[in-house]
Formats: sequence, C-alpha cells, structure tokens
Amino acid sequence: MSLTKGNLVESIYIQCGQSKPISVIIVESLLEIMKKTLESGEDVMITGFGKFCVKEKGDRKGRNPQTGDNMMLRPRRIVVFKCSGVLREGCNERESKIWLPF
Repeated sequence: MSLTKGNLVESIYIQCGQSKPISVIIVESLLEIMKKTLESGEDVMITGFGKFCVKEKGDRKGRNPQTGDNMMLRPRRIVVFKCSGVLREGCNERESKIWLPF
C-alpha cells in the first residue's frame, strides 16, 4: 500500500492534534514549496530522509516503441531521489529482522 496525500493529512490530524483543514493546508504548503524549489532547479534536502535532485539530460537517441523508428529526444530535466544513510539503515534493519541468513 502506498502512502497518499490523504494519509499524510490524516497522520498530521491525529499525531499533531491539528484540525483536518489545517492539516490539509500544511501538507499542500509543504508540497508546493518543494515543487517550486525543484522547478527553479534547486535541490530539496531533508535531513534523515533524503535529497531530491534536479538532473539535466541532454539530447539522446530513442525509438518509437510502436513503429520502431529512430528519433532524437529533446533535452529535459528530471527529478531523482537519493535516500539518506539513516533511512537506508532503517529500511535494512527492518529487513534483517525479518530475514535471517542461517
């Protein structure tokens, strides 16, 4: 199951004691700040969680999957996520408790 925007609103509502409308405003504001920052080409780093980075991709060769024709793809920007060591360790700790190699 994926974590949705609605789940985030519900968690803030329950854990922080904020009203639902205020929780919606908090989540929407945070996401809007992150979107605007990434659109401007800057990275978003959240300590203990990870970093969202904007990467430039140049011209590249591609192929139309329907026709098989070769084509040139335009340059574009993409967003990539690099998780922090803390998050990676937390995910791996959980897995190591479930799976025992002996």
